[in-house]
Amino acid sequence: MKPTHYFDAYLSHYRNYKPYWNYEDGCVLIGCQQLYQATGRQKYLDFILRYLEDFLQPDGTIRPFEPEKRNIDCFNPGKILFLAERATGNEKYRRAADYLIRHLKEQPRNKNGSFFHKAIYPDQVWLDGLYMAQPFYLEYDIRYGQKQAYDDILMQYRNARRYMRDASTGLYFHGYDAERIQPWADKTTGCSKNFWLRATGWFFMSLADIIELIPSEDKDYAAEFITLFTELAEALLPWRDKETGLFYQVINHPKALGNYTETSGSAMIAYALMKASRLGLPDCDRYGRIGTEMICALHDRKLIARGQALHLTDICSVAGLGYDRDGSLDYYFSERIVEDDAKGVGAFMMAYAQKLMLERREAYAV
Repeated sequence: MKPTHYFDAYLSHYRNYKPYWNYEDGCVLIGCQQLYQATGRQKYLDFILRYLEDFLQPDGTIRPFEPEKRNIDCFNPGKILFLAERATGNEKYRRAADYLIRHLKEQPRNKNGSFFHKAIYPDQVWLDGLYMAQPFYLEYDIRYGQKQAYDDILMQYRNARRYMRDASTGLYFHGYDAERIQPWADKTTGCSKNFWLRATGWFFMSLADIIELIPSEDKDYAAEFITLFTELAEALLPWRDKETGLFYQVINHPKALGNYTETSGSAMIAYALMKASRLGLPDCDRYGRIGTEMICALHDRKLIARGQALHLTDICSVAGLGYDRDGSLDYYFSERIVEDDAKGVGAFMMAYAQKLMLERREAYAV
């Protein structure tokens, strides 16, 4: 059965992940956006517009929204507002983007200039957060801000490389505490202990998305992001599981008891590789081949028929740092493994859309 049959059934029964504006719903919405771009099918755009009707007020205010939490995750669904405005011509979506950007500019920062992950996690940067906010920040800046945020965005990626990249493996740690006071943080580096797959997947996707957004006339600006992307790709690819071609929940411990090939992070990496191929990045043919192999492996191994229904399996429910989450191997292996979760399904939708676009070398909607 084609993945589109699974996506259509999933969307037909979808219920909002949370009752307020949240990044998990954003994953599914961005999956719909990507599928709309790949296929031109109106049903994917309609799903997005119906969702937005529940949250957007005529003045662009988003309700319910929780600005006081200063949660960087909450900017992820903002990425669909640009498509909604282009498709409908309704200024409400531009006003909603304005609303979000005002709150993003109020996001607290650590001493290095990077956004906090959340108010309850002061001074911390998690790889996840660069995906949640930076592509939205950049697209808004290109469309409406005259590229005034270019330096700020690049600085935050430079900070990630400087403070979160492990020199010996080239991989990025899940989190970083600029003050080095969190129990999970190394007292010298400030970094957490391990390389969590989905965190890396978020970050890798963000680089691909940033590169796609940068206008062709700004090649020098794009060049540093391309270097970051190819550098991480070369660090990641040796860790693919030889049997499945997928990646493990903790990337560099494939033989550790309790480790498993995880669906959402593998889909994210497949997505980024195929997008890089479509954009013509260095070694694009190899990236496209590997990304395609991975999405096919996800389809064959993780999309499981049970009765008349399909289920996307082996998705890590959630992982974070702080409180009782110490960043150890045992911690990452202890988190629930679920199926049909929005974070995994959204990433699978995105990756499949990239496969379609790579095959056709075109998109129906921009």
